[in-house]
Amino acid sequence: MAYNKTDGIAVKIDKASFNFKKLNAIDDLSLDVTAGISFGLLGPNGAGKTTLIRLLTGLLKPKSGSIEVLGQTPSQKTAHLIGYMPQLHSLYLELSIIQNVNFFALIYGLRDRNKRAQRLEEVIKLVDLWQRRNDSVLNLSGGMRQRVSLACAIVHKPPLLLLDEPTVGLDPELRVTFWDYFASLTRQGTTLIISSHTMDDAAHCDHLAFMRQGKVIAQGTPSELRQAARKPDASLEEAFLYFIHREDGKDE
Repeated sequence: MAYNKTDGIAVKIDKASFNFKKLNAIDDLSLDVTAGISFGLLGPNGAGKTTLIRLLTGLLKPKSGSIEVLGQTPSQKTAHLIGYMPQLHSLYLELSIIQNVNFFALIYGLRDRNKRAQRLEEVIKLVDLWQRRNDSVLNLSGGMRQRVSLACAIVHKPPLLLLDEPTVGLDPELRVTFWDYFASLTRQGTTLIISSHTMDDAAHCDHLAFMRQGKVIAQGTPSELRQAARKPDASLEEAFLYFIHREDGKDE
């Protein structure tokens, strides 16, 4: 689908802030995300990751600063360019798997019946639920609902995919399948922004931003962040702790 390209930058955030009453969920945050990469937002619960993703979708508006996705201010007009998989699924429990995915395909404008049917089969097979496609979502486990939610987010092949904790509840084999698929998407030019608090997810990303209390405290490739921790063979967890201690003015 067409969109306005902006110097190879898929997402541009300039001094954005957002607060819930007295809580600064996003605090004067600036960030650029290069198009065609997997960009990880890594931080503990409450770091502002989910709020930031909602700002990118246009569900929330920044109190100050500016946000652009694919060269446009997030709004209803950009919705068809974005695939969004929320942390808490937004599925219709009474409908079957295939009915849910078909509903989102129609919402995103896939009107041709034959092409839509082909795409439904592709994404439901990807999440390994084709044999259960006619089962009600109500009867699925939490992990299976997570897989259906991903199928709904990618069914229209969006150029920007926002994934909030996408691998929670998945078994190790399916996690590998998902990450292989995510890598194939970036090779095709899709931009992925993935929020997570697990180091395994972070290690798969091309670029990372460590978040804490609504701010980005460090960013770079996984390798660059490990090297910055000034410890041989540092893990991403050790790198994250290093930047927290540095932010607090503590010695390592």
